[in-house]
Amino acid sequence: MKLDFKKNVKRNMAANAASSGIRLLFPFLNRTLFLWLLGPAYLGLNGLFGSILGVLMLAELGFGTAVVCSMYKPVADDDRELLCAYLKFYRAVYRCVGAVIFFGGLALLPFLDRLVHGTVPPDIDLHILYVIHLVNTAASYFLFAYRGVVLGAHHRNDVITNIRTGVSVAQYIVVFLILLITRNYYHYVIATVAFTVVQNVLLVKASRRLFPDIEPRGALPLEMRRRVISDVKSIFMHKVGGVITYSTDNLVISAFLGLVAVASYGNYYYVATSVAGLVSVVYSSMTGGFGNKIYTESKKENFRLFMRMNRLSMIVVVFCSAMMAALYQPFMEVWVKGDPALMRHALTPVLMVFYFYVMQSRQVLLVFKSAASLWKQDRWKPIVAGIVNLGTNVLFVLFLPDAYKLDGVIFSTIIGFAFIEVPWESHVVFTAFFGRAESRAYWRAYFGFAACALVLCVIAWWTAHSVPVDGLAGLALKGAVSSVIVAALIFALFRHDVLALLCKRKTALAGERRLG
Repeated sequence: MKLDFKKNVKRNMAANAASSGIRLLFPFLNRTLFLWLLGPAYLGLNGLFGSILGVLMLAELGFGTAVVCSMYKPVADDDRELLCAYLKFYRAVYRCVGAVIFFGGLALLPFLDRLVHGTVPPDIDLHILYVIHLVNTAASYFLFAYRGVVLGAHHRNDVITNIRTGVSVAQYIVVFLILLITRNYYHYVIATVAFTVVQNVLLVKASRRLFPDIEPRGALPLEMRRRVISDVKSIFMHKVGGVITYSTDNLVISAFLGLVAVASYGNYYYVATSVAGLVSVVYSSMTGGFGNKIYTESKKENFRLFMRMNRLSMIVVVFCSAMMAALYQPFMEVWVKGDPALMRHALTPVLMVFYFYVMQSRQVLLVFKSAASLWKQDRWKPIVAGIVNLGTNVLFVLFLPDAYKLDGVIFSTIIGFAFIEVPWESHVVFTAFFGRAESRAYWRAYFGFAACALVLCVIAWWTAHSVPVDGLAGLALKGAVSSVIVAALIFALFRHDVLALLCKRKTALAGERRLG
């Protein structure tokens, strides 16, 4: 069965656009209320628990990704019985994973105190809060999260996204009221567990409504189980490297610098990941479509589609990078009210912009690599990058001056991405799937966009800092002026891409009017 790539991408992008707006606004309000009502130490606890549970979620091993990628071919062949067998296999695996995460998390209870430098807020019990967070993480695996693979394999991520968005809006409204009325962190965390259950119940209902003939039944053939397990071994190594790269940053900061430093780092990191959520509207809508195209189209057509989607994504990345360069520090000054404990010097936002650009420049490549199940070829890449990141993290935190220790953590991640992960994963895609000619075309485009981003970041920064107004009004004015200039320059550089999109939109609207 050949899926409608354009239609599904449009649906997924629409859902992701709405979700990105919610993920941008509500978590920002959430962090702001935490800072204003409870203080940075509580915010630091959230970051610490998230990092610990990120390590525990390694127990998932990558089965979800492996099963979804394995289901692309049965979807293309419209093999319903095989899809049912995959779903049953996945359900059994996830229930085991939930048990491992829960009991493995309990085993860490005696060591929690050692992961916090200094003191915790006096009105909370660190161990009780950790157990509640642990229950929230394990609940999805015990419930119906496995049903999401059916939607993902059919390129219907929009359904998953819409459910998560709706539940997130309701959850944030409830927890806002809890924080405002009770200012009780326990109530806040318990509410998140309840909404996790609600989200999973809605997900299984939607999956059964859209695909009622796909239920967990039958036995997955031994050969296919072995193939999934082979992919899982490689994906697990990717996950280990990812956890070392992402989760250990907060652990190192907490252990060496304390919870307030975790909150400070988390604020800058939050801005970068929030903007990344806007870019993800483009690339996260493609995975299932790429997976279907790989089995229904030629490599030439796949490369044409890959480059077109990569170019569209990179135009958005360049614009966002320039705007971050212009507004990062002015925004932080307004947000945290200039609190010296949470503000950083000018180097920190510069490094975060570099981090954002390097990370986002590889996303379409990663989406395609995942859709093509190219896991084994670079299974050692994330381990090497993670070890380098962890080692340089500790070295920078130990030996850099106090004012630059957090910058060392950010720079460590940039080193791993720029010099290990990006070259390695691109080499895999252009040797295992495409070829040398395609590789040269890709790298020409990559360095061209990098040069463009650098120039526009400098222009945007200079433009914003030329506006002699501070505060919220100054932030708005700087943003307005910078966005107009950056958008005009991007249109001049990429007008053919922009005009092509506009022309397609006008053609579609004209067709709708004729049909009406």
